[in-house]
Amino acid sequence: MTIAAVLLALASASCFALGAALQQRAVRREPPHGTADLRLFLRMLRRKRWLLAKLPDFTGTALQALALRFGPLTLVQPLLISGMFLAIPLEAALDHRRPHPRDVTAVASCVFGLGAFLAAAQPRAGVSEPSLMGWLGVALIGGSLIGVCLVLAHRARGALRGTLLGIATGLLYAGTASVLKTFAERVFSDPLSTLTDWHLYALAVIGVAAVALNQNAFQNGPLAAPLTAITLVDPVSSVLIGVTAFHETLSFGGLRLLVEVPAVLAMIFGIWLASTRPSGREGFEGAPNT
Repeated sequence: MTIAAVLLALASASCFALGAALQQRAVRREPPHGTADLRLFLRMLRRKRWLLAKLPDFTGTALQALALRFGPLTLVQPLLISGMFLAIPLEAALDHRRPHPRDVTAVASCVFGLGAFLAAAQPRAGVSEPSLMGWLGVALIGGSLIGVCLVLAHRARGALRGTLLGIATGLLYAGTASVLKTFAERVFSDPLSTLTDWHLYALAVIGVAAVALNQNAFQNGPLAAPLTAITLVDPVSSVLIGVTAFHETLSFGGLRLLVEVPAVLAMIFGIWLASTRPSGREGFEGAPNT
């Protein structure tokens, strides 16, 4: 079961990487839009280039659902970070240039940091569905953090703005994954009952919101800024949801901390590198983005 989950998650990550590179290329052709401006999403729905870029995403989501069927949230979602290795060189190849060294360093720092953390923490499965209080806790904390990111992003520019929107998008994707895990369990056991299941409609609302916000994030700064934030915040948030709501377990303490603490610091360093990449734009209004 675990091997199947790992292989499916890695395949899903590859699809998401291709989709991210193609979508960012399509979105950057559009006029700049404000924070969480739905008009950008509506414009992209009329662009063939963007719609074709969503095909790898749909494939990745199907593979992700299968992976979540066979493995815990705390294992599958972090493995999706491997897609970062592919998305950055894909973006550079599409632009006929070499990847920026700072972007490569940021991505490598996050990937190796999270990989080391997972190897030391050894995630294990818990319950198939959280309690009502568990879902409410996820919605309240996640919604508050997303709101803070959107407020800050409204005043930010360039890579910093892309990073903040990426963090909010990552939180939405983590919420989507948690609902998708429960929904996938029910689809396999009783497909017809899912038509009246609230998980289906919650999945649709959260998923559309995540995709719409993702496009705004891709418009700001280099791809590494929002993508690093999304691909790091998504698995980290998923781990927290898995442990608190799904009662999945991670191993801490003793010699493991000698690996886990540096791994977390490496991830923080990576997202800082990506969010502060000089791009000739400003950070917060009136302040240079350095």
